[in-house]
Amino acid sequence: ANEVIVKHDVIAFTMAIEEQVGKDAQFFHYGLTSSDVLDTALALQMQAAMDLILVELDGVLLALKKIAQKTKKLASIGRSHGIHAEPLSFAQRFLSFYAEMERNRMRLLHARQTISVGMFSGAVGAYGTLPPKVEKEACRILGLEPELVSTQVIPRDRHAEFFNALALLGASVERVSVELRH
Repeated sequence: ANEVIVKHDVIAFTMAIEEQVGKDAQFFHYGLTSSDVLDTALALQMQAAMDLILVELDGVLLALKKIAQKTKKLASIGRSHGIHAEPLSFAQRFLSFYAEMERNRMRLLHARQTISVGMFSGAVGAYGTLPPKVEKEACRILGLEPELVSTQVIPRDRHAEFFNALALLGASVERVSVELRH
């Protein structure tokens, strides 16, 4: 099956499965809408991406902590509006970065939880074919929670929270980069 011909990605995919599996493929997508498959798969992809980011962030936190410990007695010129100001220790700067990255870590963990939902409720979330207990069990197997109130799609505020947490992390990385550049 060709997506260009059928003009639908999931239909093309299920047709390709049917070509390989045969008659039993009728149960492959049974009772599901495309958003059930795509949004639930996206949740799994976002979880995996967040897990990779969190591992790297933990490394950054450890490095910031070590640098702060090593530089607690090392004097530095403070800056205000980009010009020299009161002296401080380098450790103070790195502890500030550390505290900000800890806040980012908490936001990322919350965003991971927020996007860790799936749905198998069928067209418009009506459970017209599969009962909610199937959705609950399928989500459990995948390590997800069922969407609280199912509709056609997983609400996009969940994705927005994920990307907002990433944007805030990016702003923090930029702050550290600018500070260290000076």
